[in-house]
Amino acid sequence: MNKTVTHYRSKIIHGIYSYLLKPIFFLSDPELIHDRMTDFGKFLGHYHFGQKITSGLFNYKDDSLRQEILGMTFENPVGLSAGFDKNAELVDILPSVGFGFVEVGSVTGDKCSGNPKPRLWRLPKSQSLMVYYGLKNDGCEAIADRIKDKKPSIPVGVSVAMTNCQKNLLIENAVEDFAKSFKVMESVANYITINISCPNLEGGQPFISPSNLDRLFNVLDGIPTKKAVFVKLSPDLNQIDLDSILSVIYKHRIHGIICTNLTKSRDNSRVFDKNIPNVGGMSGKVVQDMSDKMLAYIYKKMSKKLVLVGSGGVFSAEDAYKKIRLGASLVQMITGMIFEGPQVIGEINQSLAELLKRDGFKNIREAVGVDNLQNL
Repeated sequence: MNKTVTHYRSKIIHGIYSYLLKPIFFLSDPELIHDRMTDFGKFLGHYHFGQKITSGLFNYKDDSLRQEILGMTFENPVGLSAGFDKNAELVDILPSVGFGFVEVGSVTGDKCSGNPKPRLWRLPKSQSLMVYYGLKNDGCEAIADRIKDKKPSIPVGVSVAMTNCQKNLLIENAVEDFAKSFKVMESVANYITINISCPNLEGGQPFISPSNLDRLFNVLDGIPTKKAVFVKLSPDLNQIDLDSILSVIYKHRIHGIICTNLTKSRDNSRVFDKNIPNVGGMSGKVVQDMSDKMLAYIYKKMSKKLVLVGSGGVFSAEDAYKKIRLGASLVQMITGMIFEGPQVIGEINQSLAELLKRDGFKNIREAVGVDNLQNL
């Protein structure tokens, strides 16, 4: 499609979303709107014409954005973070929206109802969401059955975690639960993410402990797989804890790191909303600087060993490009799509292609880490 046409297409959709749909959506409970949009996405994805219409409205492709990473082909670097499609119900439609990959879940060993409602809030002044779902999902067996026969055109990763329940306060039970979801989901996923950083669990984050993390990875290493394995980290880690975790990761079958999950820290200069809930973790612009800082640090420390994925505060091509130049091969988003509209994925990809051309790069992989190279 002509670049001028796609530009004006996006401008029109952005205007409709910003001035008509978003004000209506933001009047209602965010979890209710999310559930209604999931139902609509399932309907569109069920029909070939729905997929084609959606692709015509949102998708954008450019050869400069294509990469081969860990045996997978990514048509563009912009992915959907785990937490949006918890139960893998949107796998049929998400490629048409323009994503280069999607990550479903987090998926747990057993079905989990999550934390009590309300558990999702908008923080509009901070361009953030406060999330307190507590790993609500249908469980690994039901979700694996849902996606086992699907053949999406983009890589589909699965984030796995431990079920949010009292039983998993015992570390041996938590490890067993992780292993169950890992074993079940690796057969249907293109890659697996080990989510050790959910901020909303009854037992906290027990795998920040190096000894617990080493114990978990020892068990997961014993599960046969040829799939790439990522770890998702918390932005709230201090330097000592982060270095300890990286030293454990280095010893195990880990191919990449996702920087980062939600932040629980309320002491953040990007929080502008008042009277925010005292539970949950924040996404979006609130976590952007923390994510970028950790991404840059890990790239300097382990760039030759791991593939990095930047997640947190991606609202524009400039946001994505910064993460890429700091060391991310791929980026993920959710909150930016909710605040800016679904056309933002195509806008980011089109502008990324233009930024690469401006800076003299023929492919996006050439831009990965260029702002950190002088420090390696």
